[in-house]
Amino acid sequence: MKPGKTGLMRIINAARYSLKGLCYAWKNEAAFRQECLLALVLIPAAFWIGGDAVQRSLLIGSCLIVLIVEIFNSAIEAVVDRIGSEYHVLAGSAKDLGSAAVLVSLIQVLAVWGMILAERFL
Repeated sequence: MKPGKTGLMRIINAARYSLKGLCYAWKNEAAFRQECLLALVLIPAAFWIGGDAVQRSLLIGSCLIVLIVEIFNSAIEAVVDRIGSEYHVLAGSAKDLGSAAVLVSLIQVLAVWGMILAERFL
């Protein structure tokens, strides 16, 4: 086992690192800011659109997944950029795959919201 903080201090440090990551994403990633603003609109709307707890959970969860995937994408880009600025096919592929993951998560939002909206209003 790796030596380090345990118990409550580990939890406090983990929360601090997480908040630092969220602040970094907000400050440096325009896509993350845009997706956060979209989530700020969609998440409250989920309570009105969702007919029950399951639908509300799906609507809210789909929004949160986009934010999670965007953070992972930003992390991949940061690591690739840290390694070097010269082009390498694997570096390009890593960035493209991260971007594709964000796209798939956005498609999932459209699918979930579209199906629940259709069921509710059509």
